[in-house]
Amino acid sequence: MIAALFVSLRPKQWSKNLLVFAGLVFSRNLFNPTDFLRSLAGFVAFCLLSSAVYLINDLADVESDRLHPLKRFRPIASGRLKPGPAKVAAVVAAALALVGGWALDWRFGVVGLTYFLMQLAYSFGLKRMVVLDVMTVAAGFALRAVAGTVLVHVTISSWLFVCTILGALFIALAKRRHELLFLESGGTAHRAVLEKYSEPLLDQMMAVATSSTVIAYCLYTIAPETVAKFGTHNLMLTVPFVLYGVYRYLYLVYRKEMGGAPEKVLLTDVPLIVDGLLWAASVVAVLYLKF
Repeated sequence: MIAALFVSLRPKQWSKNLLVFAGLVFSRNLFNPTDFLRSLAGFVAFCLLSSAVYLINDLADVESDRLHPLKRFRPIASGRLKPGPAKVAAVVAAALALVGGWALDWRFGVVGLTYFLMQLAYSFGLKRMVVLDVMTVAAGFALRAVAGTVLVHVTISSWLFVCTILGALFIALAKRRHELLFLESGGTAHRAVLEKYSEPLLDQMMAVATSSTVIAYCLYTIAPETVAKFGTHNLMLTVPFVLYGVYRYLYLVYRKEMGGAPEKVLLTDVPLIVDGLLWAASVVAVLYLKF
């Protein structure tokens, strides 16, 4: 049961919560021990909170998950994890995250509670509403970034907010496209909102999200306020890594049909991992070493 519960917490999804560290890095407080530890605590809180949401979502979708060729093997859907222990674990994880987050910083607690309530709304209604479903997913990523800035006592940059929500929207749309094609005629039985989408529509929406993400990041690196804040124009040197990352992900979505599990792609695709590390290293070099 413990092994099944751990799988249901979806630890592979915790990589999404690394966005909590964005505020720490771009506020140039990465090497401040206090701020780093606060951000680390915030990361743990969001891991607990997101795991509680996954458990609740699996409990709510147990019947539809059993119709999915892959999700039917999830612990709750397959019967390896009973609903009772799953409910207890969800309550405990959510309580620890919300209480701990409030103790860490009341504003962080408010953001965490907002994220939790929004995800509940998604699980029990918004995921069935076309467009709003993917926008809610994207908003969840934006709230992670907001939470990170709260912990280091800075105001979130409008650029960081826009880039985060656009990038997340692109990934969410790619996942919907994969679900639509992979599940074919049985897709709407698993996720009713898919019948409101079509492949051409999702392709157009992805094109808009992709171009908007790249343009927003490019404008951010050369914006006068960015140059004034960091005292350098060299942040634009990180743009090629963002371009490659977006194009590589599009390649994996369209040619390798890997859009259904973004966390798996980000953790297993070597070129994408190397690109991400090079982007992070270049950002640190520009912001902290005045490269």
